[in-house]
Amino acid sequence: MQLEGAVIKEQGQTFAVVAVKRHVTDNRHEADGAIRSFSRCFPGMPIVLMSQDSRGTPTYFGRRDIANFLSRVSMHRIPWKRYTFN
Repeated sequence: MQLEGAVIKEQGQTFAVVAVKRHVTDNRHEADGAIRSFSRCFPGMPIVLMSQDSRGTPTYFGRRDIANFLSRVSMHRIPWKRYTFN
């Protein structure tokens, strides 16, 4: 499995951000399932999902404090990379 994501360490907290399609963050049930699925890739870390609308504006889904923090950070400052998991 390949995914676009980032591991961020900020204010003593380490968490993962994973890019997904917009329909995932628009559907709470699907988003919760995606977070559970990605938890094996980032064990022990809170996971926040990120999707973009047609204008490139991000939407975050996950722990509220982390999602709120990310909403104030430029997407270009997030250290995105491609992860490959077996």
